[in-house]
Amino acid sequence: MDSVNVAQLAGSFTAGDLSMWRLFLNAHWVVKAVMALLLLASFWSWAIIFDKWLRLRRLRGQADKFEEVFWSGGSIDDLYDKIGNAPRHPMDLVFVSAMREWRRSTAKGARGDASLQQRIAQVMHITIDREMERIEKYIGFLGTVGSTAPFIGLFGTVWGIMNSFESIAATKNTSLAVVAPGIAEALFATALGLVAAIPAVVAYNKFSTDVGRYASRLEGFAGEFSALLSRKLDERA
Repeated sequence: MDSVNVAQLAGSFTAGDLSMWRLFLNAHWVVKAVMALLLLASFWSWAIIFDKWLRLRRLRGQADKFEEVFWSGGSIDDLYDKIGNAPRHPMDLVFVSAMREWRRSTAKGARGDASLQQRIAQVMHITIDREMERIEKYIGFLGTVGSTAPFIGLFGTVWGIMNSFESIAATKNTSLAVVAPGIAEALFATALGLVAAIPAVVAYNKFSTDVGRYASRLEGFAGEFSALLSRKLDERA
């Protein structure tokens, strides 16, 4: 192949030919599968990110309102009668579960014995564990994407470079026209891996911290409420 033909081939790769969509269409089917997987992981990660961000924000606001009412000095029996049949968030559920056990036990004539206090504390902890499991659902997926997406992208990169070498071997030409498509394809797979991984890692770290704080808040409320019920049981005794 003479220098004129090489120059013509190199000039034929315009910006449109090396666009992201063109790179995807011209990629090997293995690289296409890698790109599609990374795009799906990225879209799903962003869906989880928005869902968790909105949910945690809503839960913090609901907890603020509940604690404001709870510690306002009103009757906890009236509060239970108000929300007992329709708890809306985890702190509601912790309160309702403890009050339900307390009323059931005191209705049977139970006094301030240690077993009743243990049962109240136990039902609150079970409720917290169950609700936190629901809140944490899918957060682990973000950690998985953040840790694996770069390696999946790297796999696509290696495959693209292998295709470049095959093109060089087939044409016996190392010109830009032969090498550029495979290299661009390889770099595109790497870029998609980073696009999927970086937001997932950042969101995973943030949500893990926020969920841990919320769990500590529920545990703190459970401890304070358990102490409050213990004092009421001692007064009844």
